[in-house]
Amino acid sequence: MGAVLSLIRGSLAFSCYVINTLFWVIPILLVSIIKLIPVTPLRTLCSYLLDHCATAWISVNTLIERLFHRVDVQIEGDSNLSPKEWYMVIANHQSWVDILVLQRIFNHKIPFLKFFLKQELLYVPVLGLAWWALDFPFMRRYSSAQLRKNPKLRGKDIEITRKACAKFKTKPVSVMNFVEGTRFRPEKHQKQNSEFNHLLKPKAGGMAFALSAMGDQIHKLVDVTIYYPGNTPSYWDYICGRVKQVRVHIKVSEIAPEMRGDYLNDRAYKISFQEQLNRIWQEKDAMLTKMAQQ
Repeated sequence: MGAVLSLIRGSLAFSCYVINTLFWVIPILLVSIIKLIPVTPLRTLCSYLLDHCATAWISVNTLIERLFHRVDVQIEGDSNLSPKEWYMVIANHQSWVDILVLQRIFNHKIPFLKFFLKQELLYVPVLGLAWWALDFPFMRRYSSAQLRKNPKLRGKDIEITRKACAKFKTKPVSVMNFVEGTRFRPEKHQKQNSEFNHLLKPKAGGMAFALSAMGDQIHKLVDVTIYYPGNTPSYWDYICGRVKQVRVHIKVSEIAPEMRGDYLNDRAYKISFQEQLNRIWQEKDAMLTKMAQQ
């Protein structure tokens, strides 16, 4: 009976999420079409309207969660946040549930989160268009084989990052980056021979390029550590109510001047930035160990 109720709960929650998404995607796409008109004040107004729509979308998702699959999200650490500030947000990545958790805990507290997404996600039905309309930066990664075959592709992903982040200078924004590049899996962890117990190796490039593109406008780093007691849940586990608790630690700090530089051409800065990110990851790894022991 418990399994049946869980299935019914998940099906109802999923249906409500779909309806809510379709409801908000329509005004988001309409406003995004108006935003194509090359008038700066109009585009700025549209950007604010789009973020308000997106925030309302997440707010209703949170109501659906509380109605069908209430989750105890325990938050510790820094809470001095503002929707009028520019933030760089980084977090460990284990599941699609991470995104739902991040949207829930930061909704109305900081500007709407703009995630770095893989280019392929642009073609996800409905959501891909919504992410495009909301100015989510889409990244295309080229393999070593592709770069050897076509050297002109080298640096293209950097230019895409710069253009995407240039849109974020006119209004407060939270740029979200999963610096591990992919979700944690034991086989990936083993293949990398990662020195961290609970994390994959962090990739510095995307974060460094985003900081460079944003300049001094963005000067706060929000470091989020997400821990799921028990097994890492899937999206279906989450909406079926099988996840009873999520623990989150937030650390807010100033972005030091030495974290800005020319990542592409300055080798000393590139090495220094990777070392600084590795130190952040060491602290995060220790935090996850502490959470697991509590």
